[in-house]
Amino acid sequence: MTSEIQNGKIRVGIIGLGFGGESALKGFRLLPNVEVVGLAGLEEDRLAFLGDTYGIPTSGRYRDYQDLLANEQLDAVSVGVPNSLHAPIAIAALERGLHVLCEKPLARNSEEAASMVEAATRANRVLQVVFNHRERDDVQTLKRYIDEGKLGKIYYAKAYWMRRRGIPGTGSWFVNKNMAGGGPLIDLGVHVLDMVLHLLAEPSVLTVSASTYNELGSRGIGFDLKARKSGAGHGYEVEDLATAFLRLSNGGTLLLETSWATHSSAQDDYGIVLYGTDGGADIRVKNYNTENTVTIYTDIAGAPSEIHPHVRGGQFHNAVTQTFIERIVGGNWSQYNGSDGLRRARIIDACYASALQGREVLIETEA
Repeated sequence: MTSEIQNGKIRVGIIGLGFGGESALKGFRLLPNVEVVGLAGLEEDRLAFLGDTYGIPTSGRYRDYQDLLANEQLDAVSVGVPNSLHAPIAIAALERGLHVLCEKPLARNSEEAASMVEAATRANRVLQVVFNHRERDDVQTLKRYIDEGKLGKIYYAKAYWMRRRGIPGTGSWFVNKNMAGGGPLIDLGVHVLDMVLHLLAEPSVLTVSASTYNELGSRGIGFDLKARKSGAGHGYEVEDLATAFLRLSNGGTLLLETSWATHSSAQDDYGIVLYGTDGGADIRVKNYNTENTVTIYTDIAGAPSEIHPHVRGGQFHNAVTQTFIERIVGGNWSQYNGSDGLRRARIIDACYASALQGREVLIETEA
């Protein structure tokens, strides 16, 4: 078990065979001190394909994640399954003394997320959320610029992820309220929410005023016909557009906007806009491009000027898996109990509550 990892490789199991599972599998295989010893998922063809492609022996391939967790060789697992399964699988793994890397969002709601954090704290194991977009080179570059104080006090921010036609799969688990917990707000919004709070040095969110809309998805408009998400036969039960106004503990405000489907110029576009006392900045990403996405707005010799840092790429999932392993090796596990994912979950919960109640909602406690 984990007490032995200092004498050898960290042994990891992958639960989930979709994009998240394969991304984690690729990331772990790049690390010389990691061995992927197990893979679990229900799709037999996909299980065989990934197992053959990445050299997982047939003895390490499981249809039931519980059989994988029973593998005494394991030190850690990656969880990349529908949102409704994050909490039960992660808690079961933590209770077996395993470290857990969990795809975003941490859970369907803050109650489940809190139970996961509590399990990680009790077990004294690492629980880390896959917030891979903060590992982009543009986010990292802008973060260094902000930390050097070059924007001054940032008092207003916008974060968005907008799609024109991007509902992920007709009838898939993504559009089922019980399985997903929500629509684009919990799917895409949590990414840009994490990015902007990371850039702003983690201010608390005090209040939320939000609205959600289901105007297109319920009419069969806006679906990504190329999406191959698991599940079938689910009706469209979630929002296709969400917008929220958040008041921050540092006196600033944040506007959050996210959609899977809109009649707009959006393709698959996301970004951050920041206004500060000494400068402004934005990150604008169209269709996942990674080069030359940052602009800094400032005054040079009294004249309005723009700076365009040269940025490209980023490590994304590879950086996430590397950080996860570094935290395990570091041994100070109590610092990494998933509380950042819980904070995001509480904000998302407040947004949905505000939209349902038609009023501003106070966030009373945060981890």
